[in-house]
Amino acid sequence: MHEFARTFICVLRTIGNIMASSIIFAWRYSDYLYKTTNLAPMAKRVYHLMIKPAGARCNLACRYCYYIGNSGQYSALLSEDLLHRCLKDYLQSTDAQEPSVCWHGGEPLLAGMAFYQKALEIEKRYAAGRRILNTIQTNGTLLDSEWCSFFADNGFLVGVSLDGPEDLHDSSRTQNNGTGSFASTMHAIDLLRKAGAKYNTLSVVHSASEGRGAEIYRFLRDEAGSRYMQFLPVEGHALSARGYGAFLCDVFDVWAHGDIGKVFVQSFDATLARWCGYTPGLCTMGERCGDNLSVECNGDVYACDHFTGPAHRLGNLTTNSLSDLYDCNQRLRFTNAKMSGLSSGCRDCQWFHICNGGCPKQRDKDGKNALCEGLKDFYQYVSPAMDKMRKAIMG
Repeated sequence: MHEFARTFICVLRTIGNIMASSIIFAWRYSDYLYKTTNLAPMAKRVYHLMIKPAGARCNLACRYCYYIGNSGQYSALLSEDLLHRCLKDYLQSTDAQEPSVCWHGGEPLLAGMAFYQKALEIEKRYAAGRRILNTIQTNGTLLDSEWCSFFADNGFLVGVSLDGPEDLHDSSRTQNNGTGSFASTMHAIDLLRKAGAKYNTLSVVHSASEGRGAEIYRFLRDEAGSRYMQFLPVEGHALSARGYGAFLCDVFDVWAHGDIGKVFVQSFDATLARWCGYTPGLCTMGERCGDNLSVECNGDVYACDHFTGPAHRLGNLTTNSLSDLYDCNQRLRFTNAKMSGLSSGCRDCQWFHICNGGCPKQRDKDGKNALCEGLKDFYQYVSPAMDKMRKAIMG
């Protein structure tokens, strides 16, 4: 780890009531430092890869799922030939010191263990001495002891989708027969613990989450044993902007009074990174989009998994290389569109340097982020703590 990172983490762990951040999470599980601090040599291409090996196939029927509605045609399994071509081209074209591959879906476990064993063989062949970070996002219901041991033995970081306590989780994350998935997901977390696998939790924040931020945080910390948390505001699903802001403030309050250096929350990581002038490890707060490529199970490639369909398709692995698609004008236009599509009031906002307009997917017809007012509330609320942390870190 770079000396700057060590110093940063040391400060975060010693400033106590200043409410230190969890930015160590981004450094521990990605090549975040290399990408963002300008302390490493400039690289031609540093990008990351998302692969959806089973497409939109899933054993759950979550009420807020955006993927099936947008990409329901993707339901096959990524072929071994396309898998080989994808990983080979990625590892030979990215200059990341620690390339990262995120296996996503749908439910990526439906691809089967043999698929991932083959993927690891291919990665090893083209790694060129680099450590490759594999992450997988799963609903957890298909995990068993064999899967958990496989992930532990091969250094996977397992993201488990868990929205909170049983009533909240089961209100949206249901099986195809309408029954809840909570018990199966919690059993999966227990298996991951026993196997010694690294895991974090990803919680979708929607209307039913409003007013329950502190409760959800404590549940994830105490019952799920989560030390790395992500909170994802859902597109639509009646989540109010002010409700989302209050949710983040409530989580921050509990985290700040006893969990500094113990529990790490991605939203706080990214906020502090921006406060200190660094590029965050969260794409929604970055100055541009498109530093990742997303590959569908039929070989179609996109600059973002939230912008799919014919209008956003960059090409296909059967006829295009990932390196060419990363360099293509269409991806560059997508990258630049984040700033060009901003509302007239965004650039004059006092918090613009923090949020950078947020995710384009969440903007209204006038280019304003639908969660804007809630994010303003949050930034205002944590501003004193962030100022102190920046001073402690930057000197």
